[in-house]
Amino acid sequence: MSILKKIHSPADLKRLSPDRFPALCQEIREQIIGAVSNVGGHLASNLGVVELTVALQYLLDTPTDKIVWDTSNQSYTHKLLTGRREQFHTLRQYGGLSGFCKREESEYDTFNAGHAGTGVSAAFGMVEGREQLKQKHKVVCVVGDGAMTAGMTLEGLHHAGGLGKDFLVILNDNQMSISKNVGAISAYLSRTITGEFYGKMREETGQLLGKIPHIGSDMQKLARRAEELAKGVILPGLLFEELGFQYSGPIDGHNFEHLLPTLENVLKMRGPVLLHIITKKGLGYEPAMKNPVWFHACPPFVRETGIPAKKAVRPSYTAFAMDTLVKLAREDKRIVAITAAMCEGTGLTAFEKEFPDRLYDVGIAEQHAVTFAAGLATQGLKPVVAMYATFLQRAYDQVVHDVATQNLPVAFCIDRGGLVAEDGTTHHGAFDYAFLRHVPNMVVMAPKDENELQHMMKTALEYNGPISVRYPRGVSLGVKMDAAPHTLPIGKGELLKDGTDVAIMAIGVSVWQAMEAAQRLSEEGVSTAVVNGRFVKPLDQELVVDVAKRVRYVVTVEEGCKMGGFGSAVLETLAEAGVSGVRTKVLGLPDWYIEQGPQDLLRERYGLTAEGIYQSVKELLGKAPGEKVQFVGTTHAGHLPHGDEQGS
Repeated sequence: MSILKKIHSPADLKRLSPDRFPALCQEIREQIIGAVSNVGGHLASNLGVVELTVALQYLLDTPTDKIVWDTSNQSYTHKLLTGRREQFHTLRQYGGLSGFCKREESEYDTFNAGHAGTGVSAAFGMVEGREQLKQKHKVVCVVGDGAMTAGMTLEGLHHAGGLGKDFLVILNDNQMSISKNVGAISAYLSRTITGEFYGKMREETGQLLGKIPHIGSDMQKLARRAEELAKGVILPGLLFEELGFQYSGPIDGHNFEHLLPTLENVLKMRGPVLLHIITKKGLGYEPAMKNPVWFHACPPFVRETGIPAKKAVRPSYTAFAMDTLVKLAREDKRIVAITAAMCEGTGLTAFEKEFPDRLYDVGIAEQHAVTFAAGLATQGLKPVVAMYATFLQRAYDQVVHDVATQNLPVAFCIDRGGLVAEDGTTHHGAFDYAFLRHVPNMVVMAPKDENELQHMMKTALEYNGPISVRYPRGVSLGVKMDAAPHTLPIGKGELLKDGTDVAIMAIGVSVWQAMEAAQRLSEEGVSTAVVNGRFVKPLDQELVVDVAKRVRYVVTVEEGCKMGGFGSAVLETLAEAGVSGVRTKVLGLPDWYIEQGPQDLLRERYGLTAEGIYQSVKELLGKAPGEKVQFVGTTHAGHLPHGDEQGS
């Protein structure tokens, strides 16, 4: 009989005898592996915190007591134990459960998150809220050791330790973040459990106690408990004690005999407490234990083997960008690359393999990454910061203050620009066009396909100032590639198709969608021009104005927020040039946070497919859906690139 099916809330868990917890954990792991193999998601991190989640929900009185999961991509067990088991198969699907904590989804989710390093600060805010309101509940923050490289985590610990309020931070130490952990703090924690002296002392002491007649085994058990205390005094506790926290641990985070009594004790302690637990990423699924990096955030896979369920038919945009970077780095030894704990995700593994001394992984520290790049640039190097659009947001001030004000030649490779599907609200790259466009000295580029991407990579490395190239998640279009990358003239767009009635001005992956829409309009007698912007900034004002003066309607298209982006730049240009008598429409993402869902579905919903662009133009022309438009004018048929996955 299933144990998990009887648990509809933590109240049901509390009625369960702890000796049944291991069996429950096995069921939870089976449920998580089954769901993620079907829909993809964060597997390795979730399999590592099953026992900890069960123990916390058993001992705490949630939702009155608060659990904050830093990043919250490890909250699947939490969801299963808090009334969402029957919806678990909808994980990360359109209209289904989020892959992260979401306050709108459940009262047990205390804080929306998707970026690492926010947990301690948010949780301590809840602590102070409790104190201000004279309440008595407990607040617990679970933070991974990878997030210890994030400046916000240390800032939060420093603040909380100084004020001395009751607060439990659990350091879930699996010696991994997304990629392998880097830096001094990671090395410090690692020495805690792997030091030669400590390991030898433990082994020899255990052997000696085991030889004592009659009481040897009992003495060994007692020594193991004393060992947990000794480790805290001798080794890593010093760091956290200096920050004002009482330190306990490290303990085995998969052993309920250690976990439950230790948690029960630290929850009774007063003041700031840090409990250090050791866990294994991917525990319970052999492929995830062997390859925790790939199974950190994986696509659907074959459960029996762990291999991907589907193989990409073409290389990704990421692969093209980084392959070009490697080629350019062979020619120019000044090129160095920087990642913030995302070497695999940003495709830099090939660069690292060929140029290990020119790749810098700074950990989950985006702000440091950008200012570090600025420092490198002052010394004549050509730093490339490869980062997801959603994570570049975290370093906005550093882009403005440390790079752009000095006009330093730092190239930003912005991956996952636009809609990123199932990771949803916190991960869509919706804002980079807008927040980079208004930064003085910054050049903002986006290619229409992989061939143009290689040329933009070359352009970025040749440019003597801050510059960004933004490309989407997903496979490339399959266009013919030029033999070698070449530089593009800064601020020059491309007229792909001329026309006299309507002009569709697009940027990035929306360009070929615009071409398909233009072809349909042309077949109905609407002479439609298509402009590939190439540059959001500097915008090709001459081309934009020239084309706008020849047509009656202008439609802009971008896979980014409408406010302040490419479309805004076009409208500003038309206003400054005094272009009148032209009706305009801006297509892009609306002024709200976009939900999770497949890229194609979201593009369809927000009118960013060829069909959506076509219908928007007809609406602008005053025609009902399905009603054909007849304009007299010359038309030129557009041509789509080879392949059937446009905009994927």
